[in-house]
Amino acid sequence: MAVSADYKVRFPESDDLYSILATEGIEFLLSHSGEVPLEYIHGKTICLFFSANWCRPCKDFTPELVKLYGNLQNRGEELEIIFVSFDHDMTLFYEHFWCMPWLAVPFNLTLLNKLRDKYRISRIPSLVPLYSDDILVAEDVIGLVEDYGPEAFPFTKKRKEELKAIDESKRVGGQLEKLLTHESQNYVVSRNGSKVLVSKLVGKTIGLYFGAHWCPPFRSFTSQLIDVYNELATTEKGSFEVILVSTDRDSREFNINMTNMPWLAVPYEDRRRQDLCRIFNIKLIPALVIIGPEEKTVTTNAREMVSLYGSRSFPFTESRIAELKDSLKKEGDSFPRKVKDKKHEHELKLDMAKAYVCDFCKKQGRFWAFSCDDCDYDLHPTCVEEQEASLV
Repeated sequence: MAVSADYKVRFPESDDLYSILATEGIEFLLSHSGEVPLEYIHGKTICLFFSANWCRPCKDFTPELVKLYGNLQNRGEELEIIFVSFDHDMTLFYEHFWCMPWLAVPFNLTLLNKLRDKYRISRIPSLVPLYSDDILVAEDVIGLVEDYGPEAFPFTKKRKEELKAIDESKRVGGQLEKLLTHESQNYVVSRNGSKVLVSKLVGKTIGLYFGAHWCPPFRSFTSQLIDVYNELATTEKGSFEVILVSTDRDSREFNINMTNMPWLAVPYEDRRRQDLCRIFNIKLIPALVIIGPEEKTVTTNAREMVSLYGSRSFPFTESRIAELKDSLKKEGDSFPRKVKDKKHEHELKLDMAKAYVCDFCKKQGRFWAFSCDDCDYDLHPTCVEEQEASLV
């Protein structure tokens, strides 16, 4: 993620900007329709946008800032962004400025150096709000905009703290509809494209499944989760639902994902995908977050539960996992530590196995197995009993 100047700052009033412009003899700003007198920006919230045409993070971020600017203009916010170019020549300056709906200072390397030094710009893109000394600006304004879009305005430390508090409320136990809806987006979609209202999911145990088709561990875990989902669809009678929160690189990958999944998804073009990744601090995929029927977060580590215990881990609570561990321990204590199977030449030892295939019945096993230390041979505990019983 591109970031802006990485320090806590207090900015002077925009009068300092006017003073710097005056020392260079600049009496106007640039727009796509011509020159704009400096008086035009008086009384507005001013943000300096330091960027360059040659900078890939700048070009990636600019469309996001264009959306934010348009949204805030439509809301009637008195905001003006002023582009300060780090480009090497005027041709690149105008090429970059062409995609921006806001103003720019004239291309001037001396002016750039003065503004860069004044506002201590160490990297680009940087977005610098100009406030009086008694207003603290948030650190990493670029990151704040990337995370929250227009909701980040007015880019102050106070606003950032408010947004973080809202995220925390949603993460710990906000209502499902507050967590999964945004503006007019109040639905998720099935793989055939039909819409399912989030309100219809209230009261169910919800698994938010974060991942992408390009990720091999995600594809591997998806197969396991599908088995669990189908089992619970029968045993729990529809009380469990999974919603894909895609981190795919494009809609094509997202569509491939959905064709292989029996559950729902947040639409690819929906901002809620980014919001949910931020709220639950998703850094690694796949990840499975469980929201309980009481609309509170049960666990952010359901992937491990499903990997270890499959459908038996439902409803994915700590108490349920404790029950499973106790039950498995008692089950293990009931088995002998070693057995001698007449179909195998070596002694078999009791072992805990995440998953295996029994060499007698050829079915998949989980948890307890009798295994050979000398060769790749495993038996279900019940299969050992069945073989011994058949030979009596």
